[in-house]
Amino acid sequence: MPTPDVLLRGERLTRRWGGLTAVDDVTLELTRGSVHAVIGTNGAGKSTLINLLSGEIPASSGRVALKGQDVTAWPQPARARAGLGRSYQRTTIFPQFTVLENCRLAAQSRRQRPWAWWERADACTLAMPAAQRAAQAAGLGDDLDRPAGLLSHGGRRQLEIAMCLATAPDVLLLDEPLAGMGAEETDRMLDLLASLRAGHAILLVEHDMDAVFRIADRITVMVNGAVIASDVPEAVRANAEVQAAYLGSHA
Repeated sequence: MPTPDVLLRGERLTRRWGGLTAVDDVTLELTRGSVHAVIGTNGAGKSTLINLLSGEIPASSGRVALKGQDVTAWPQPARARAGLGRSYQRTTIFPQFTVLENCRLAAQSRRQRPWAWWERADACTLAMPAAQRAAQAAGLGDDLDRPAGLLSHGGRRQLEIAMCLATAPDVLLLDEPLAGMGAEETDRMLDLLASLRAGHAILLVEHDMDAVFRIADRITVMVNGAVIASDVPEAVRANAEVQAAYLGSHA
C-alpha cells in the first residue's frame, strides 16, 4: 500500500499555562487530498492546537513536522514561508483595499523583494499573477477590483482563503471559516474547500456539525484539551463517548 502524503504532523503536542493544560498530548496528521476536521465544545483546545501547529505559540512539549522537516522551533513566519497557511476566527482582511490588492499583499509576503523599493507593487511579475490565480481559485475572479469591505460576510471569508492561497501553501489551517454564514454561503464555502482538497492538506476547526460531516474525510474530537476520538466520520458519529460529550442530538 502506498504511504499517505503526510504534509503536517503534530506529535504529542501539549500546551500548559500554569496549572491549566489547554492541549494535552495530542497527535494529529494531515495528508494531502484530505480534509481533517477538529471539533469540540468551546474551550476544548481547538484554536490552541491550530496555534501550536502554525507556530503562533510554542508547545510546552511535543513536536511539529512540516513536509517531513522538524519545524518545532520555527516561528510562524518561517512556517508560513515553508508552505503553511492559516485563517483566523475573526476576519483579517484590509477592507479599504481591493480584493486583488489584498491577495497581492499576501503573495508579496512569500516573495519579498526589499531591494526593489522603486518598483510599483502592482508591476511585480511574481506577486500579481499569484494574486490573480488565488482570487480566481477562491471564487472571487469577478470581484478583483471591488473593495474588500464591500464583500458579503461569506465573500470576506472567501477572501481570507484566497489570501492564504496567494502564499502557495501546501497546508491550510482554517479556524471556523463557516462562522456566521447562511445556508447558501455555507454551500459555497464547502464547494470551495472540496475544490482545494486535491492539492492541499486541510485542517478545519468548525462548530457546524452538518457541514463537518459533509466535507470531512476524518474527524478528531477534543474534550478538555485531549482527544477522545479520531476516525472517519461514520465511526465518530457512532462513538458513544463522542455522543455523550459533544454531538448529542446530532448523533
